[in-house]
Amino acid sequence: MGDIFVVVEHRQGEVREITFEMLKKGSDLCEAHGHTLSAVLLGGKSEAFEGAVAGKADRVIVVEDDQLANFNGELYKGVLASLIEEHGPVLTLMGHTPWGMDYAPGLSVKTGLPLATDCVDVQLEDGGAAGIRQIYNGKIFCKVALKASPGYLVSMRPGAISHEGLADRQGEVVKTAMPEGLSDGGKEFIAYEDAGAGEIDITQADLLISIGRGIGEAENVETVKELAEMMGGVLSCSRPVVDKNWLPKYHQVGTSGKSVKPKVYLAFGISGAFQHVAGIGGAGTVIAVNKDKKAPIFRVAHYGVAEDLFKVVDAMKEKLKG
Repeated sequence: MGDIFVVVEHRQGEVREITFEMLKKGSDLCEAHGHTLSAVLLGGKSEAFEGAVAGKADRVIVVEDDQLANFNGELYKGVLASLIEEHGPVLTLMGHTPWGMDYAPGLSVKTGLPLATDCVDVQLEDGGAAGIRQIYNGKIFCKVALKASPGYLVSMRPGAISHEGLADRQGEVVKTAMPEGLSDGGKEFIAYEDAGAGEIDITQADLLISIGRGIGEAENVETVKELAEMMGGVLSCSRPVVDKNWLPKYHQVGTSGKSVKPKVYLAFGISGAFQHVAGIGGAGTVIAVNKDKKAPIFRVAHYGVAEDLFKVVDAMKEKLKG
């Protein structure tokens, strides 16, 4: 029986979604292998995040210090290395986010533990660990076996795992002192810059009508926008549409845009690159329309139509007109 660590990610007073996704994965692994689940929370003294995760873990290890009020990769690396040395977890899960990408490689070097990054799943088997990753733009899943080690580090891709069904637990809160002599690496937090919510907030929409590269030309955007208005939905898009300046940034779904949780996500002409798919992990029902039968989007869609998107859009408009 061992311990699984989940590093809690939070920003501006809120625990990030990736935390609960990793807790769900950690919980499943604990049940399968008889481990205990520990959430590791680093934050400022005036912050009280432990209540948000205490009910989802067996234990919450809290390190409070004013130096940790804002994220600093050097400090996170030092604190986590100390905790890993003290507790010896069999697995430490971190988000493959700007935070995780900052400190995870250095943490691996400092602890000497193997690291698998950007994983969509993780397995514990035969006394070892393996990460499941996507290659070739999401078309192939590969299993990366890590060398034998007393512990493993894995960074998880946001949106890869649903946290629905995350079991309630009675988490004991354990306060731990900040290790002495840690360096902040000369970094200084200045401020958070809000990219701006824009005219709409796609994260609050129940129905998203989303367009991708397959829309073809800028003038075709209006065609799908009309459909969205007829259906009472909100227009969103994948990154190529924003890169071409056909829609503003606040319409973008994906790792470089926004993660969304609509009841229905209708994707027109979106190939389904992993950066985009990561942003729709919380969607209730995904319906994809793409003329390429092998498009990766069909792997995550609940329903799919292999057809020219404009034929489908026109047919839907006619149906809605009655």
